[in-house]
Amino acid sequence: MSTAAAPPTAHPWDRVQNAALVVGAAGVLLCVAGAVVSPQHFFRAWLVGFNFWLGVALGCMVLLMVQHLTGGAWGILLRRILEAGSRTLLPLAVFAVPLLFGVRWLYVWADPAHVAGDKVLEHKSAYLNVFWFVVRLAIYFVVWLLLAAFLNRWSARQDEDAPAGVGSERRFRLLSAPGLALYGLTVTFASVDWLMSLEPRWYSTIYPAVFAVGQGLAGIAFAALVLVFLAEYPPLSAVVRPVHFRDVGNLVLMFVMMWAYLSFSQYLLIWAENMPEETPWYLRRLRGGWEWVALLLICFQFAAPFVFLLFRDVKEDRHRLAMIAGLVLVMRFVDVCWWIEPAFEGLSWYVLLDVVAVAGMGGLWLWWFLWQLGRRPLLPLHDPFLPEYLPEAVHHG
Repeated sequence: MSTAAAPPTAHPWDRVQNAALVVGAAGVLLCVAGAVVSPQHFFRAWLVGFNFWLGVALGCMVLLMVQHLTGGAWGILLRRILEAGSRTLLPLAVFAVPLLFGVRWLYVWADPAHVAGDKVLEHKSAYLNVFWFVVRLAIYFVVWLLLAAFLNRWSARQDEDAPAGVGSERRFRLLSAPGLALYGLTVTFASVDWLMSLEPRWYSTIYPAVFAVGQGLAGIAFAALVLVFLAEYPPLSAVVRPVHFRDVGNLVLMFVMMWAYLSFSQYLLIWAENMPEETPWYLRRLRGGWEWVALLLICFQFAAPFVFLLFRDVKEDRHRLAMIAGLVLVMRFVDVCWWIEPAFEGLSWYVLLDVVAVAGMGGLWLWWFLWQLGRRPLLPLHDPFLPEYLPEAVHHG
C-alpha cells in the first residue's frame, strides 16, 4: 500500500496573502475608474497611498539599520520582518511611476502659467521644476534600493554560511551608519519634493523631521502587528516572551512621543512667529472640517497610545499591543491625508478615493511583503548574537 507524500506545509499567512492580492487588484481597478472620472483626485489619492506605504517600507529599513548598530533581542525577532519590509521598496518604485504623469495635476510650480509673473515661484524654479523632480525621485530610489539590497544580500549570505564570530556583523554596522545619514539626506529632499512643495510658498525646517519620524512610527507599528501575528506559530512561538513585546511597545511609545514633540514644536514656532507666508498651512488644516481630523490625530495618534503604552502589562500583552499598533497605523494614514488633501480644497466625498488607493496599493504591497517574508527563515539562526539574546532559538530553530 503506497503512502502519498505529505503536502508542503503552508505558511500561516497564506490566506491573508491571497486576500491581499484580491483587495489590491480590486482597489487598483477602482483607482483606474477614478482616474477616468477625475484625474486630479486620482493623483491626489495615489500620492496619499504612495506616501503611506513608502513610510512603512522606509521605516522598516531605518529600524533594520538601527538594530544592526545597537543590537538587542527585539531586533533579532524583527529582523526578517524588517528585511521583508525593506524589500518592498522595489514595487513602491513602480507605484511612483503614475506620479510622474500627474506632476502638473498636483503641483502648481509644474504649470508654467502659474509660475510666470510669480516672483516666489520664479525664484524657486531652479529647484522646483519637472526635470529635476524626476531626476531626484530616481536618485532617492536608487539610494534606498542599494541600501536594502546590501543589507538583505549579506543577511541571506549569513544564513547560508556556517556560524561566524561577532566580527561578521561589522559590515552591517559599516553600512548602517552612513546608510542612516543617506536616509536622512534623501528623505529631507523627498519630503520637500512630494509634500511640502504642494504649497510652494510655505516652508518649515522641522517638516522633514516630522516626515521621517512618521515613517519610523509607521514601520515599528507595522512590525509590531506582524510580530504579534507570527508569535502564535513556530519558530517564534517557542522564543517570544512578554519582555520582547515590552521592548517593541517601548519603541512604539518612543516614536509616538517624538512625532508629538516635533509636530507641536512646528506648530508652536509658526504660531509664535505669526508670519503670513507660514500660517496659511495650518489655517487650511484647521478649517473646513479638517480641524476635527487634527483633533483625531491628537487623541489617537498621541494621547491614547501614549497613555496606554505607559503601562507595562499593556505592552506585554500581545493582543493589546496589536490593538494599539493597529490604531497607530490607521492614524498614520489619517495624518498623511491631513498633510496632502487640504493643500487643494476642503473635505469632499472624493476623500474616499484616498481609502481606495491605500487599500489597493496596500493589498499589492502586503502580498509582495508576505511573499518576501516566506522566502527566508523567520529567525536569523547564524547571527552571532543569537545565543546571547535568544538562547532558546538555538534549540527551537
